[in-house]
Amino acid sequence: MSQVIVDISVSLDGYVTGPNAGPGNGLGDGGMAVHDWVFNGTDADRAVLDSAFNATGAVVQGRNLFDVIDAPDGWSDEMGYGAKPTGEVNPPIFVVTHNPPAQTRLGDRFHFAGSPGAAVAQAQEVAGGKDVYVMGGGQICHAVLAEGLADVLRLHVASVVLGGGTPLWPAGPSAGFGVELIEAVSTPSAQHLTYRVVK
Repeated sequence: MSQVIVDISVSLDGYVTGPNAGPGNGLGDGGMAVHDWVFNGTDADRAVLDSAFNATGAVVQGRNLFDVIDAPDGWSDEMGYGAKPTGEVNPPIFVVTHNPPAQTRLGDRFHFAGSPGAAVAQAQEVAGGKDVYVMGGGQICHAVLAEGLADVLRLHVASVVLGGGTPLWPAGPSAGFGVELIEAVSTPSAQHLTYRVVK
Protein backbone atom coordinates (compact mmCIF):
# COMPACT_ATOMS: atom_id res chain seq x y z
CA MET A 1 0.00 0.00 0.00
CA SER A 2 1.33 3.42 -0.91
CA GLN A 3 2.02 5.97 1.79
CA VAL A 4 -0.06 9.12 2.10
CA ILE A 5 2.31 12.06 2.43
CA VAL A 6 1.17 15.57 3.31
CA ASP A 7 3.85 17.69 1.65
CA ILE A 8 3.60 21.49 1.81
CA SER A 9 5.71 24.63 2.01
CA VAL A 10 4.94 26.90 4.92
CA SER A 11 6.25 30.16 6.38
CA LEU A 12 7.81 30.33 9.83
CA ASP A 13 4.51 31.71 11.15
CA GLY A 14 2.43 28.91 9.64
CA TYR A 15 1.04 30.31 6.37
CA VAL A 16 1.05 28.42 3.08
CA THR A 17 0.19 31.53 1.03
CA GLY A 18 0.32 35.25 1.59
CA PRO A 19 -2.86 37.36 1.93
CA ASN A 20 -5.31 37.68 -1.00
CA ALA A 21 -4.51 34.31 -2.58
CA GLY A 22 -6.68 33.17 -5.47
CA PRO A 23 -6.76 32.87 -9.26
CA GLY A 24 -4.28 35.32 -10.75
CA ASN A 25 -2.47 35.57 -7.40
CA GLY A 26 -2.03 31.92 -6.49
CA LEU A 27 0.49 32.32 -3.68
CA GLY A 28 -1.02 35.57 -2.40
CA ASP A 29 0.74 38.84 -1.66
CA GLY A 30 4.37 38.04 -0.87
CA GLY A 31 3.69 34.32 -0.87
CA MET A 32 6.27 33.50 -3.55
CA ALA A 33 8.87 33.71 -0.77
CA VAL A 34 7.46 30.48 0.71
CA HIS A 35 8.46 28.68 -2.50
CA ASP A 36 11.80 30.39 -3.06
CA TRP A 37 13.49 27.06 -2.32
CA VAL A 38 11.73 25.55 -5.37
CA PHE A 39 12.68 28.25 -7.87
CA ASN A 40 16.00 29.53 -6.51
CA GLY A 41 17.18 26.72 -4.26
CA THR A 42 20.42 24.81 -3.92
CA ASP A 43 21.25 21.35 -5.22
CA ALA A 44 19.96 19.99 -1.90
CA ASP A 45 16.61 21.74 -2.40
CA ARG A 46 16.35 20.34 -5.94
CA ALA A 47 17.14 16.86 -4.66
CA VAL A 48 14.23 17.12 -2.19
CA LEU A 49 11.91 18.23 -4.99
CA ASP A 50 13.06 15.56 -7.46
CA SER A 51 12.80 12.81 -4.85
CA ALA A 52 9.19 13.76 -4.12
CA PHE A 53 8.24 13.82 -7.79
CA ASN A 54 9.87 10.44 -8.44
CA ALA A 55 7.96 8.91 -5.51
CA THR A 56 4.57 10.35 -6.50
CA GLY A 57 1.93 8.05 -7.94
CA ALA A 58 -1.03 10.41 -7.45
CA VAL A 59 -1.80 13.81 -5.93
CA VAL A 60 -4.65 15.09 -3.73
CA GLN A 61 -5.50 18.78 -3.51
CA GLY A 62 -8.35 21.12 -2.64
CA ARG A 63 -10.73 23.07 -4.84
CA ASN A 64 -9.24 26.49 -4.08
CA LEU A 65 -5.84 25.32 -5.29
CA PHE A 66 -7.42 23.68 -8.32
CA ASP A 67 -9.11 26.96 -9.28
CA VAL A 68 -5.69 28.68 -9.23
CA ILE A 69 -4.08 25.89 -11.25
CA ASP A 70 -6.85 25.66 -13.85
CA ALA A 71 -7.13 29.44 -14.33
CA PRO A 72 -5.90 30.88 -17.66
CA ASP A 73 -2.59 31.91 -16.06
CA GLY A 74 -2.27 28.68 -14.07
CA TRP A 75 -0.37 25.50 -14.83
CA SER A 76 0.78 24.54 -18.31
CA ASP A 77 2.79 21.72 -19.87
CA GLU A 78 5.92 23.53 -18.71
CA MET A 79 4.72 24.53 -15.26
CA GLY A 80 2.92 22.43 -12.70
CA TYR A 81 3.37 19.54 -10.31
CA GLY A 82 6.35 17.64 -11.68
CA ALA A 83 6.25 19.41 -15.04
CA LYS A 84 9.58 18.99 -16.78
CA PRO A 85 10.65 19.43 -20.41
CA THR A 86 11.92 15.85 -20.65
CA GLY A 87 8.63 14.02 -21.16
CA GLU A 88 7.87 12.54 -17.72
CA VAL A 89 4.28 11.43 -17.23
CA ASN A 90 2.63 13.70 -14.69
CA PRO A 91 0.64 11.95 -11.95
CA PRO A 92 -3.16 12.10 -11.81
CA ILE A 93 -4.67 14.66 -9.43
CA PHE A 94 -7.74 14.16 -7.23
CA VAL A 95 -9.48 17.37 -6.22
CA VAL A 96 -11.67 17.49 -3.10
CA THR A 97 -14.86 19.38 -3.90
CA HIS A 98 -18.65 19.10 -3.64
CA ASN A 99 -19.03 21.07 -6.89
CA PRO A 100 -16.84 19.69 -9.67
CA PRO A 101 -16.52 21.89 -12.74
CA ALA A 102 -18.23 20.88 -15.98
CA GLN A 103 -14.86 20.95 -17.75
CA THR A 104 -11.21 21.68 -16.99
CA ARG A 105 -8.71 23.66 -19.01
CA LEU A 106 -6.02 21.08 -18.28
CA GLY A 107 -7.98 18.03 -19.42
CA ASP A 108 -8.42 14.58 -17.94
CA ARG A 109 -5.48 14.64 -15.54
CA PHE A 110 -7.93 15.91 -12.89
CA HIS A 111 -10.55 13.84 -11.07
CA PHE A 112 -12.99 14.98 -8.40
CA ALA A 113 -14.04 13.49 -5.05
CA GLY A 114 -16.49 14.65 -2.40
CA SER A 115 -14.27 14.23 0.67
CA PRO A 116 -10.60 13.92 1.66
CA GLY A 117 -11.12 10.24 2.46
CA ALA A 118 -12.65 9.51 -0.94
CA ALA A 119 -9.90 11.44 -2.74
CA VAL A 120 -7.15 9.58 -0.87
CA ALA A 121 -8.80 6.19 -1.53
CA GLN A 122 -9.17 6.90 -5.24
CA ALA A 123 -5.60 8.17 -5.45
CA GLN A 124 -4.27 5.02 -3.77
CA GLU A 125 -6.09 2.86 -6.30
CA VAL A 126 -4.19 4.39 -9.23
CA ALA A 127 -0.84 5.23 -7.58
CA GLY A 128 0.74 2.02 -8.85
CA GLY A 129 2.51 1.32 -5.58
CA LYS A 130 3.98 4.83 -5.43
CA ASP A 131 3.01 7.38 -2.79
CA VAL A 132 -0.01 9.67 -2.66
CA TYR A 133 1.06 13.28 -2.13
CA VAL A 134 -1.36 15.75 -0.53
CA MET A 135 -0.01 19.09 -1.76
CA GLY A 136 -2.49 21.70 -0.68
CA GLY A 137 -3.96 23.95 0.07
CA GLY A 138 -3.67 24.32 3.78
CA GLN A 139 -7.26 23.31 4.54
CA ILE A 140 -7.01 19.98 2.70
CA CYS A 141 -3.59 19.20 4.16
CA HIS A 142 -4.90 19.82 7.65
CA ALA A 143 -8.09 17.81 6.99
CA VAL A 144 -6.11 14.78 5.82
CA LEU A 145 -3.96 14.99 8.96
CA ALA A 146 -6.92 15.59 11.30
CA GLU A 147 -8.84 12.63 9.84
CA GLY A 148 -5.89 10.28 10.43
CA LEU A 149 -5.36 9.62 6.71
CA ALA A 150 -1.69 10.66 6.52
CA ASP A 151 1.33 8.44 7.13
CA VAL A 152 3.94 11.16 6.70
CA LEU A 153 4.03 14.94 7.18
CA ARG A 154 6.72 16.77 5.20
CA LEU A 155 7.06 20.49 5.85
CA HIS A 156 9.28 22.80 3.84
CA VAL A 157 9.63 25.60 6.37
CA ALA A 158 10.67 28.72 4.46
CA SER A 159 12.88 31.41 5.92
CA VAL A 160 10.17 34.05 5.89
CA VAL A 161 7.46 35.46 8.18
CA LEU A 162 4.39 36.40 6.11
CA GLY A 163 2.24 37.87 8.87
CA GLY A 164 -1.00 36.66 7.28
CA GLY A 165 -2.50 34.56 4.51
CA THR A 166 -3.79 31.00 4.28
CA PRO A 167 -2.94 29.12 7.49
CA LEU A 168 -1.87 25.50 7.57
CA TRP A 169 -3.17 25.10 11.11
CA PRO A 170 -6.64 26.40 12.04
CA ALA A 171 -6.91 29.18 14.60
CA GLY A 172 -9.40 27.25 16.75
CA PRO A 173 -9.15 23.86 18.44
CA SER A 174 -8.65 20.85 16.17
CA ALA A 175 -7.61 17.21 16.30
CA GLY A 176 -4.12 16.60 17.65
CA PHE A 177 -1.74 13.86 16.57
CA GLY A 178 1.77 12.67 17.30
CA VAL A 179 4.76 12.81 14.97
CA GLU A 180 8.32 11.49 14.96
CA LEU A 181 11.07 13.29 13.05
CA ILE A 182 12.65 10.90 10.54
CA GLU A 183 14.61 13.27 8.29
CA ALA A 184 15.82 16.87 8.27
CA VAL A 185 17.52 18.68 5.40
CA SER A 186 18.68 22.24 6.04
CA THR A 187 19.31 24.79 3.28
CA PRO A 188 19.49 28.59 3.29
CA SER A 189 15.96 28.79 1.84
CA ALA A 190 14.11 26.16 3.87
CA GLN A 191 14.17 23.50 6.53
CA HIS A 192 12.84 20.29 4.94
CA LEU A 193 11.38 18.34 7.86
CA THR A 194 9.89 14.86 7.42
CA TYR A 195 7.81 13.33 10.20
CA ARG A 196 6.19 9.94 10.56
CA VAL A 197 2.62 10.40 11.77
CA VAL A 198 2.01 8.29 14.87
CA LYS A 199 -1.21 6.34 14.36
